[in-house]
Amino acid sequence: MKFTDGFWQIRENITAAYAHEYMDHHVNGKELTVYTVSKHVASKADTMDVMMLTLSITSPMENVIRVSMVHFDGGCEREPFVALTQTDPHVTITEDETSITYRSGETRAVISKAPSAWKIEFYHGDRLLTDTSYKNMAYMKDTASKKNYMVEQLAIDIGEQIYGLGERFTPVIKNGQSIDMWNEDGGTASEIAYKNIPFYITNKGYGVLVDTYGDVSFEVGSEKVERVSFSLEGERLSYCVIGGSTPMDTIQTYNRLTGMPALPPAWSFGLWLTTSFKTSYDETTTTGILDGMKQRDIPLHVFHYDACWMRDFQWCDFLWDPVHTPDPAEKLARYHARGLRICIWLNPYISQKSYLFHEGKQHGYLLKKTDGSVWQTDKWQPGLAIVDFTNPDATAWWLGKLETLLDMGVDCIKTDFGERIPVRDIAYFDGSDPVKMHNCYTLLYNKAVFDLLVRKRGLAEAVLFSRSSTVGGQQYPVHWGGDSSATYPSMAETLRGGLSLACGGFGFWSHDIGGFEYTARADVYKRWCAFGLLSTHSRLHGADTHRVPWLFDEEACVVLKEFVNLKCRLMPYIFAQAVRAHEEGRPVMRPMFVDYPEDRSALHCDLQYMFGDSLVAAPVFRADGKAETYLPAGTWVDYFTGEVLPGERWLKRTYDFMTMPLLVKENSILAIGARDDVPDYDYADGVTFALSAFTEGGAAETFVPDITGKRVMQVRAERCGSRITLTVTGGSRWTCRMLADENAVIEKTETGAVITLSC
Repeated sequence: MKFTDGFWQIRENITAAYAHEYMDHHVNGKELTVYTVSKHVASKADTMDVMMLTLSITSPMENVIRVSMVHFDGGCEREPFVALTQTDPHVTITEDETSITYRSGETRAVISKAPSAWKIEFYHGDRLLTDTSYKNMAYMKDTASKKNYMVEQLAIDIGEQIYGLGERFTPVIKNGQSIDMWNEDGGTASEIAYKNIPFYITNKGYGVLVDTYGDVSFEVGSEKVERVSFSLEGERLSYCVIGGSTPMDTIQTYNRLTGMPALPPAWSFGLWLTTSFKTSYDETTTTGILDGMKQRDIPLHVFHYDACWMRDFQWCDFLWDPVHTPDPAEKLARYHARGLRICIWLNPYISQKSYLFHEGKQHGYLLKKTDGSVWQTDKWQPGLAIVDFTNPDATAWWLGKLETLLDMGVDCIKTDFGERIPVRDIAYFDGSDPVKMHNCYTLLYNKAVFDLLVRKRGLAEAVLFSRSSTVGGQQYPVHWGGDSSATYPSMAETLRGGLSLACGGFGFWSHDIGGFEYTARADVYKRWCAFGLLSTHSRLHGADTHRVPWLFDEEACVVLKEFVNLKCRLMPYIFAQAVRAHEEGRPVMRPMFVDYPEDRSALHCDLQYMFGDSLVAAPVFRADGKAETYLPAGTWVDYFTGEVLPGERWLKRTYDFMTMPLLVKENSILAIGARDDVPDYDYADGVTFALSAFTEGGAAETFVPDITGKRVMQVRAERCGSRITLTVTGGSRWTCRMLADENAVIEKTETGAVITLSC
């Protein structure tokens, strides 16, 4: 939200009171309270008719400094509150004549005490990260709407780029954008988003989290070009400055602060196929598309039933449509016998025609209006009501209905929707603030389903396919990008959304291969297959037609099979990256700048991505197969051809449908599995360690996990002269090779191998 017209003028009906100077402070243990006033106080007379802000500065975790700004502190702030991990960091608070310094780890806030010179500077080590100063921190009154706002504006440095703020389909660099944190169902072709995360990071290696579920408005260099402004209606605003030396450091700290991603089961990384949204769900159709995949030898691992598995006008009551599925338990058992896992679609909305509506109304389990009546709408389903997940009994009741499906043989859940949550005249069971609950609702919804899967299947088997999210939602993977169209531009905006979401700590992400709306041309579908199988999770899904490849052309069958086989072979590498995402908070798919923040070209790349630590993947977005891929400094190897390529340049090539830009970073070890038909197998048995180009003195380490995530093999490679020494711990059946040097001589040793390069 903008409050000014240019630098000098305040907008009509806005009254601004800016923090002007330091007034006083006191220390209580590890908490620093600072008082700042809106004008210079030179005498007793100046202490009247002045606005004061009270700042509480604390540290929930090392290298995280939280600033809580309050105008009037007498109000009652209601749940929900963002859950921040509370540790016991080493904090020091020091003071001299000119400033107060609050330090947590290597990160510190320096508050100026100089008259008429209000400023807080944030540092990591000796490096200035950002600051708030003259005409930045403020309390704003809108005399027309009678609303009040808390405002903060943090500095943007020269050349500094801002990333994140949720899954946004606009350019990945957010400078110049106005962004509101309000979950909405808008598809991938708009500025609104399903997953709003009020957290941004910059290429300077720090991040800022506005720790509320409320309707935060960001102006990213779009009101004041040298400032990220954020505002919130009300009397208080809190934010955390997360110090780090690199963007990856900051993302990892953010995940530790708000919740680490769970590790999805290995089987979930395989190919998912859905009934699609509006297509037929009868036995002949569903079994027919499964047989078609088998006949073409295309590995398939998860079969998903989308919305129409239930009876018309009765979504969601968890009862199968008896016309299409008269004996669901028997059908699911047959599909399990084919080696498939089963996923079903649901959302937290209940049609008035469903028996669950009447049960929920009777027991008070549905979201109510302030007058005590059930809130309803005809949008989506007739007379639709919403489950109130702030009521523990309602949650248990709803999950009890869902549990019958798990007992029947369902393995995982697509938790769709969760964005269309009303706020006007709404009364939650626990008294939660309806505005905050608009975004927070999805967290309660997905957590409830995820916890049920953990209870019924165990943590190692729990996985969702979720569309909406907010702060902390990364704990309950997997998330997908929502409703895209079947075009190249939509494919590109989908990728931008995933890269933006990764900046908010989401370790795993997917999208609808081929696009959801309309039906793609064959070339778009084939290019999307390559992109989809080089994502952490891979699902064929659409609205009006099935996304089986033979409906596009026969070559599409070959392309899909090729990339499914490739992903299965790469699973030892991919799953090791997934383990790191779970244990260390490192997103598997991420923008180039996260790994190369000093590379000016990498900062702008939003049509390619790091796929783990060692691979750069770049989908092809053109019918003629032409692609431009940026290679950062170093030596790269084309995965498909073994060609050695110098970096710090743009690679311009034309690719057939069987390939795409997939480049291996120098000094890397790719663990490649012995199977290409399933994603969950013994990765250590027969694994091949494929080495990229190694520089003189270059070294690399990796590990091979089992399908539970336990490290069962450790591998290290180091080059000295023309030789690379490979050391392998654990495992017994393995081989190694050079991706770029077929003539290298490999001699096995007791501890690994010695590789003599042909150069």
